[in-house]
Amino acid sequence: MGLKGRVEIRPLTSIKGGMAEFYTPQSSHETMLVSIPPGMIDDLFVHHFQTDQLLVVRGSFVLVVLQNREYQYIPLSDRHPTVVTIPPGIPHAAIHLGSEPCFLVNAVLRHGDAHPKDYRPMKPPMPFDFVTARAALAELEYPIGIAS
Repeated sequence: MGLKGRVEIRPLTSIKGGMAEFYTPQSSHETMLVSIPPGMIDDLFVHHFQTDQLLVVRGSFVLVVLQNREYQYIPLSDRHPTVVTIPPGIPHAAIHLGSEPCFLVNAVLRHGDAHPKDYRPMKPPMPFDFVTARAALAELEYPIGIAS
């Protein structure tokens, strides 16, 4: 098997039309609206023939991805329109420690039929670092040097 792809994080581009702002749509085979309940800590799971393209439309949460035997904590918020692309073979999870539900759109790209082990929890190689997850989200919401 070849090398796995890398997670890509990119801000959405937009154009203004009158008072509205239009953001670049994501190509997909299917689009899902996902609700992440408050206080949820998801198990790691992996897709074998699917690319996820995530965009938070309401609220915020921390996406955790496992790459090169290390966790990466990616804060996502409706205040910063950002798409995270997770290629097949990358274990990922969600940490949502807020008090309101978070809603996101997943523009799924299919690369074949679903694998029987998709969405099955994986044994994590190490526990999540909730201090780092909270700090990542706080830095996104209140960047250093910006008075709150």
